[in-house]
Amino acid sequence: MLNEPIKLEHLKRINVIGTSCSGKTTLAKNLAQVLSVKHIELDSINWLPDWVERPNDEFRSLVEKEVAADAWALDGNYSRSRDIVWKRATAIIWLNYSFPLVAYRALSRTTRRVFFKETLYSQNRETFGKAFLSKDSILLWVLTSYHRRRRDYPRLLQELASDERKIFVFQNPNQTDEFLLQVKKQIRH
Repeated sequence: MLNEPIKLEHLKRINVIGTSCSGKTTLAKNLAQVLSVKHIELDSINWLPDWVERPNDEFRSLVEKEVAADAWALDGNYSRSRDIVWKRATAIIWLNYSFPLVAYRALSRTTRRVFFKETLYSQNRETFGKAFLSKDSILLWVLTSYHRRRRDYPRLLQELASDERKIFVFQNPNQTDEFLLQVKKQIRH
């Protein structure tokens, strides 16, 4: 994976995928900054005030506009826009971290957001009830989506790999950090 040099042409349009709370947004923001490209966050496109999901046609239209740009780093795995994003992506990075790590991050991030009343997309906030006592809990979502993604992504990504599209799979944050460091070195040269 990191044994071969990273080609910057593969990093024109990047989609960072993985289970919720794996670090997709952080990596996409860091890559966008290093590569001087736009950061696109699918959650901020999807969520309207009061945690209402944007209607599908409108969501897809907005995603299509965003990924029409020549260069970007996008985070998110929405299956309803996967065809749009993956068609344009030159690299897909899967943060395929262990369940204990992702669960720990989910619990700590959610607790922090609830406690400090952090404002998210469209002025939404995670509340104790929504986070811990609801069927719409992000914690429940992590629990129910983690294994499905681990089952489905290898097949989906294998079908996408090509000379024009590079697939990166990182099993732990150290691999991700090493990748980011290598990208920074490539930019400097």
